[in-house]
Amino acid sequence: VQLVESGGGLVQPGGSLTLACVASGFAFSSSGMSWYRQAPGKGRELVAVINTFGHSTYYADSVKGRFTISRDNAKNTMYLQMNSLKSEDTAVYYCSGGNGWGQGTQVTVSS
Repeated sequence: VQLVESGGGLVQPGGSLTLACVASGFAFSSSGMSWYRQAPGKGRELVAVINTFGHSTYYADSVKGRFTISRDNAKNTMYLQMNSLKSEDTAVYYCSGGNGWGQGTQVTVSS
């Protein structure tokens, strides 16, 4: 299982970022996928979940209405569109699926 995240960076409050997670080594199109995040000094937090065909999603209350999870099974890729970013969204974001984890991508929201 290999999961590679990209798209993190530094953004001002109110800004947007889109994260991507490219998967390989397992049946991506048959797997539910998730995004997690871990802020400094805190535990890993579930952010969003998407089912195999993208028809069903779940969001943590803290990101509901601002983040959108999606997937492209033809590209073995999952996305996290993040809008109206806040300083409290600063964290390392990880994708998870196929019983594996990515290495994480840093998102920093700061002016």
